[in-house]
Amino acid sequence: MPPDPAPPAPPHALTPPQALYLWLSCALVTALLLANLIGVKLFRFEIPIGTRILPVEHTVGMLVFPVTFLLTDLVNEYYGRRATRRIAYVAFAMSLVAWALLYAARRFPTLEGIPGTADAASFENVFGAAALMYLASIVAFLLNSLLDIYLFARLKRLTRGRYVWLRATGSTVVSQLFDSFAITFLFFVLLQHATGGEPADAGFVLRTALTGYALKFVLSVLLTPVIYAGRFAMHKAFGLLPLPPEST
Repeated sequence: MPPDPAPPAPPHALTPPQALYLWLSCALVTALLLANLIGVKLFRFEIPIGTRILPVEHTVGMLVFPVTFLLTDLVNEYYGRRATRRIAYVAFAMSLVAWALLYAARRFPTLEGIPGTADAASFENVFGAAALMYLASIVAFLLNSLLDIYLFARLKRLTRGRYVWLRATGSTVVSQLFDSFAITFLFFVLLQHATGGEPADAGFVLRTALTGYALKFVLSVLLTPVIYAGRFAMHKAFGLLPLPPEST
């Protein structure tokens, strides 16, 4: 008689690579949700250039987005394109769920006057004002992530698995250019048309997109050493090796 089959492993008994994939997936979803929730706050600082001052204005939410590209690049390096696309789809779906729950929360009547809680005007000011930007952001994220995943794998094949900095920074720099223009155009033009608002003029859209891209470009370059640190940690702590170029 054939031996009895081994009992199935319990669902929580993940291998180290599976556990790491789960943690990276959760980190990506968290980064995307956080970027969209804090996006209602704007920042401004001034950079002196000779006798002139260059003002830099944007949303603090965009400061988190380079983290999402860092995570997708690491997953792409060790798990491949299919696994990375799965995370992007999950992050997009969870963001839609969060948007729906926030919409429902805004519809509930507010009990005011309790210390430490938000009144109706404050709650709506934060979450209502960001509703359209939130939708534009997650749509742009999905399209941009799929582009970044494709470019990363393509550059890995072209460089035969060498030059990590080139495929990580190169794919992110190109995809973030698309992201900056996509989200700006979606929010300030298409969604304004759809909701009866006044679309922004082309000059404003161009300036806002270029400012966002410049900031993301600088952040992506600064995060390049983190890619190498992440590779080192994934190899030493989990014994993972990058997938060969033909497998991505």
